[in-house]
Amino acid sequence: MPFLLSFPTAIFLLLIPGVFPESRKGIIGGSEVAPHARPYMALIKGLVICSGALIKENWVLTAAHCDLKGNTQIILGAHSASHKEKLEQVFSIRKAISFPCYDPQSFEGDLQLLQLDRKAVRTKAVEILHLPKTGEDVKPHTKCRVAGWGSTKKDSCKVSNILKEVNITVIDRKICNNAEHYNFKPVISNSMICAGGKTGEDDSCEGDSGSPLICDNIFRGVTSFGKCGDPTKPGIYILLTNKHLEWIRRTIAGDI
Repeated sequence: MPFLLSFPTAIFLLLIPGVFPESRKGIIGGSEVAPHARPYMALIKGLVICSGALIKENWVLTAAHCDLKGNTQIILGAHSASHKEKLEQVFSIRKAISFPCYDPQSFEGDLQLLQLDRKAVRTKAVEILHLPKTGEDVKPHTKCRVAGWGSTKKDSCKVSNILKEVNITVIDRKICNNAEHYNFKPVISNSMICAGGKTGEDDSCEGDSGSPLICDNIFRGVTSFGKCGDPTKPGIYILLTNKHLEWIRRTIAGDI
């Protein structure tokens, strides 16, 4: 089973047999994002590090598998993951709501909405990422990008604290499901997007869970799982289908 893409802040856990036998801690390939060039990015810091997208002043969309135990903080306007910055806005979570049909075994519906304890103030460093109008599929060979905080090298415990971004390409689901790739373990379904670099050098990794997948400048998916930097196990993203979008809009409109 592939490991989920969240990065433990306690690095020593990587050394314990059976905890995280495969090291996947950040964007592989890509480059540093200019400070505040992606103002919708949310840094989620708790027992693990995840990412998310601000979709309303008091709502962040991330992955359902992100562990929110402990004193989890949502940081908007961040560039560094470890240093407090002038333009940061820090929030606690009022309520966490996973997609009702989320299946942790198949990763179907790996989406989660986080209601912040107050509304964010929109600035040059903090802005909303608009949801797509429709949940249409993303065709193979489409160019996309994904950002996150973490290492730029696989099998390394050294963490890069700055926000990085990588360009990736959508791969046909038939290829991702074949015997040389996921081999239907798990099934890469029509509600998922498979994407990566040609030889695995460009990829999202552990620590990037929940990060938005932007394709042709449209928010199309949320980072879910994969095997960092391995071309046989490209990154998998949850497609924002019409069903997912309906749930998101209904939930955030109610301000539960």
